Amino acid sequence: MPPRLLKLPPRLPTTHISSSRLTLRLSPKPRHLAPAPRLCPRSLAISYHSSSKLLSTSTSTTAGNVPTYAIPTSGLLARLPRSWVPYAELIRLDKPAGSYYLFFPCLWSTLLAAPVASSPPGAVLSTSFLFLAGAVIMRGAGCTINDLWDRNLDPHVARTRLRPIARGAVAPLSALVFTGAQLLTGLAVLLQFPFECFWYATPSLLLVASYPLAKRVTYYPQAVLGLTFSWGAIMGFPALGVDLLSNGAALAGAGLLYASNVAWTVLYDMIYAHMDIKDDAKAGIKSIALKHDKETKQVLTGLAAVQIALLAGAGVATGAGPAFFIGSCGGAALTLGVMIKRVNLKNVKDCWWWFVNGCWITGGAVSLGLAADYLLRYTQEAPEKDLKDDEESA
Repeated sequence: MPPRLLKLPPRLPTTHISSSRLTLRLSPKPRHLAPAPRLCPRSLAISYHSSSKLLSTSTSTTAGNVPTYAIPTSGLLARLPRSWVPYAELIRLDKPAGSYYLFFPCLWSTLLAAPVASSPPGAVLSTSFLFLAGAVIMRGAGCTINDLWDRNLDPHVARTRLRPIARGAVAPLSALVFTGAQLLTGLAVLLQFPFECFWYATPSLLLVASYPLAKRVTYYPQAVLGLTFSWGAIMGFPALGVDLLSNGAALAGAGLLYASNVAWTVLYDMIYAHMDIKDDAKAGIKSIALKHDKETKQVLTGLAAVQIALLAGAGVATGAGPAFFIGSCGGAALTLGVMIKRVNLKNVKDCWWWFVNGCWITGGAVSLGLAADYLLRYTQEAPEKDLKDDEESA
């Protein structure tokens, strides 16, 4: 018996696309296959399961490999419930450098005001911890507001395209509600301070909301960021009971410290902006790094000089001693000089390293000088105060 022949289906017609370097054979897609998903700008495709939890993301581009999102498997975020992870990423919980940059002006202001207020170490420590909690909360709120503003820009920048709102893991309405919750929590922390602090802190909310808009209208959004992040340089004085409106020396010290912090913020954020300089140019986002790309180190040097001069002025106004000028001003000059000389502005990883570690190197030096000056002055004033109290009681 002859073997049975297997009848094959008719061959599908093919289409040839030829060029001098490439030949493609395209066959029509069988109808039973689902159509390929459409890709969003920058070809970012996001997959969800039925309960809307993020499972995976994939990217495709003809320009080369694009980073893909992966659910954290280590660190703090890996210990959180899966549904919390996008919100933790939204407030940059895994990248706390921004919170520390927001906290340092508060700490410096507290240490500078402590000798003026004759505050004991316990009061200085408790006030500093409250400021740290407030910095973490308000920095998170600021990041959420920033990502809401930038939800249509972030997909076009390599470093930000996988942020929670940009990749669709958090809906804008959910982010808005989350922002409200953070602001209410920040208000609860603020109310732990003397009530006068409420009136000093409230204007900063306008700056928090306006910074993302500045990137669209000026090449100097870092100046607006400086005004925002430096607000804590004022807050230490009323937090320790010093009335700035009736104490001229304290007002001058707070104002000079605030201006010094503005210069410092513009300095470190200019280094930070160099990480996105190519993508910012393509996306139409303005920054000081784009405006002064060819003379960045000269601008950084000028900002460092301004920061140190204003910091020294704040010390003079509040009667600071040698420990402050040597430790804080000298430490800032040394650490900033090393950073400006060594940072490679064309290397993204090097810019990020100096942004993260410069926070602790320069911020730590200034803090140590202020703390040493406060403790020296406090130990000198304590016996004199006790003697005066004894004489009054006698």
